Amino acid sequence: MLHVRWFTAILPLLLAAGLAVAAEVRVVGLFPGAAVVNVDGRRQLLKVGQVGPGGVQLLEADGRGALLRVDGVERRYELSRDYGTGEGFAPPGKARLGVARGEGGHYWVAGAIGGQPVQFLVDTGATTVALSESQARRLGVDYRGDGRPVRVSTANGTAQGWQVKLNRVKVGSLEVLGVEAVVLQGDSPGTALLGMSFLNRVRWREEQGMLMLESKL
Repeated sequence: MLHVRWFTAILPLLLAAGLAVAAEVRVVGLFPGAAVVNVDGRRQLLKVGQVGPGGVQLLEADGRGALLRVDGVERRYELSRDYGTGEGFAPPGKARLGVARGEGGHYWVAGAIGGQPVQFLVDTGATTVALSESQARRLGVDYRGDGRPVRVSTANGTAQGWQVKLNRVKVGSLEVLGVEAVVLQGDSPGTALLGMSFLNRVRWREEQGMLMLESKL
């Protein structure tokens, strides 16, 4: 009986000394130089160097993952497919991505066209994915040979462009095949625009300063 009483009395002290279950840490959104972390259901946007819930510190972040310091240990985290508290993991075959709102209230996300890396600016006002000529050349898009000449209305007026179809457009783990796009003459837009020809092929919504994307499979 004495041993049982001793253990009962000492148990709270052991838990207070750090023997409790470790916090669950996930990266649920990525942005150049910033990441959204979820620590035991508490979600916060952190810039590099900042400390968030549970003392978790963001050391590095890019489109592929984030380097965090958790309980004094540095570890690299990839983007979690479980971006919603209590929602569980995505069913097999269904991809999900959370993108943090960036500077100026815009959503920027790393992706790829035809396997070549590209940084996108999400633009729900753009009918299609939009590229400049220099971007298209870098990505290997033969817009003059395969494209159809069109006149495109932009914020700066009407511009010459070429309508093309991109074989593969990928953002995070979401990949869409056969995406309509336009290549604009000159160096505008400065950043590739992820327009509705891609967004209409996935499910998306805004939630607490994040853009949530999910495949329709």
